[in-house]
Amino acid sequence: MKVLLVKTSSMGDVIHTFAAVTDALAALPDLTIDWLVEEGFADIARLHPGVRRVVPVAVRRWRKALLAAQTRAEIGAVKNLLRHETYDVVLDAQGLVKSAWLARFARRPIEGFDGSSAREWPASLVYARAHPVAREAHAVERTRRLFGAVLGYEPDLAHFASGLERAGEGSAEVFLLHGTTWATKRWPTVHWIELARLLVARGLTPVVTQADAAEEVVATAIAAAVPGVVHLAKTKLGVLAERIAAARAVVGVDTGLTHLSAAFGVPTVALFSSTVPGLTGPVGQAADVVASTADCAPCRARTCRITPGAAVLPCHDSMRPARVVETLDRLIAARKVAP
Repeated sequence: MKVLLVKTSSMGDVIHTFAAVTDALAALPDLTIDWLVEEGFADIARLHPGVRRVVPVAVRRWRKALLAAQTRAEIGAVKNLLRHETYDVVLDAQGLVKSAWLARFARRPIEGFDGSSAREWPASLVYARAHPVAREAHAVERTRRLFGAVLGYEPDLAHFASGLERAGEGSAEVFLLHGTTWATKRWPTVHWIELARLLVARGLTPVVTQADAAEEVVATAIAAAVPGVVHLAKTKLGVLAERIAAARAVVGVDTGLTHLSAAFGVPTVALFSSTVPGLTGPVGQAADVVASTADCAPCRARTCRITPGAAVLPCHDSMRPARVVETLDRLIAARKVAP
């Protein structure tokens, strides 16, 4: 059986699909999966060993110049590639109008979430079969249930396997993943600095990363304040993923690389201030969440309504570095004694 999986973005959504891919390949050993994914996350989709082919698309870039000759040529090339494959089913695990549009490129039967389950209900109108999946479940569980409904098996939700394997665990590096798009999901720079000091005192090596100019400012501040911090320049996603997979641990905000760390089984502490970990939190063998206990959290807002623009938001008062490092110590210790 040959399946085209449509799950284009974001990075966290792509990573949340790994367990469903692993389930499907275990239940159907003769299954072949190709994955249609946004070009910026193609290297992430390629990390799963069960995916035969990754087909990049560029919706984020195309929509800026939809009528341009290059855009039309690229869309045509993707259509031609997909139509030369004889897929038994196209599985739209995104549930958006854009993903339904892409799924139609293959000209094969499409299945996905029904109108009450999809993130955008009109997407379900183009499906040959649409399946109800509870919206209040975690994103990983929703995707696993959808795969089972489409492909005809019952996922074992009591067990989790992402399908990713760590290359090694000898590093003393602890990645501090501070970058995220929402202002309310960021942890204060002063907290990152204090956490880095606590890690250095434990003989560990904090590593800070950057993806843009704003993240460079924060990474530079942490590295300048704490001797022993490693400041990585902007790094290709695939290379960064390999290094995170070998790290001793990771502390990160609600962002894609934090979810990737958890999927690799790296001891991971995820910081949730404005978003809901029960719906989109990291899932893995050694992952835990430090969530705000403030009355205003989780607000699910991109900017703080109480103190907009402040360096330290009200939700951060209950997310002090000491609490974070205590959680991290426990995860690392549990990893050492695990069979």
